[in-house]
Amino acid sequence: MAGLDAFIGRLDPDMYVVTAVAGGERAGCLVGFASQCSLRPVRFVVWLSELNHTFRVARNAEVLAVHLLAREQHGLAERFGGQTGDRTDKFEGVRLREAYGGAVVLEDAPAWFVGRIVTRAGGGDHIGFVLDPVEWGGDEAYDGPLLRLSGAHTIEPGHPVD
Repeated sequence: MAGLDAFIGRLDPDMYVVTAVAGGERAGCLVGFASQCSLRPVRFVVWLSELNHTFRVARNAEVLAVHLLAREQHGLAERFGGQTGDRTDKFEGVRLREAYGGAVVLEDAPAWFVGRIVTRAGGGDHIGFVLDPVEWGGDEAYDGPLLRLSGAHTIEPGHPVD
């Protein structure tokens, strides 16, 4: 595994906050496993751990909202990555708005989109939610650095990884 660790250790993906709403409950988490996965039609996949609260809400949701964070939004990343929705309302005090399908959008994110869940795919200890983007927005003037894994490595996960 040392060779694979050397490969994975060089990756520095963007970090995302994914939010879900279903059954009168809302949830959100910090995600590092996500990517565009199709050109035509445009599709995006986010991978959620089966252990976390957001997964349990997302599995009953019709849409998810995906947010990019600015590098200086480490506190927001810590809130959504370092706490669990099982015990904490991560949305308390955060500027929000409702979007397509009842999705919750973080108003201070520099870029976001809402995607209809097209399908789900198993991938080990995470489930991939393939999304069809239906609404998007953000601060078009923002051109600063985004939060990447290297800027979030100090965040202790709200849920254990195993």
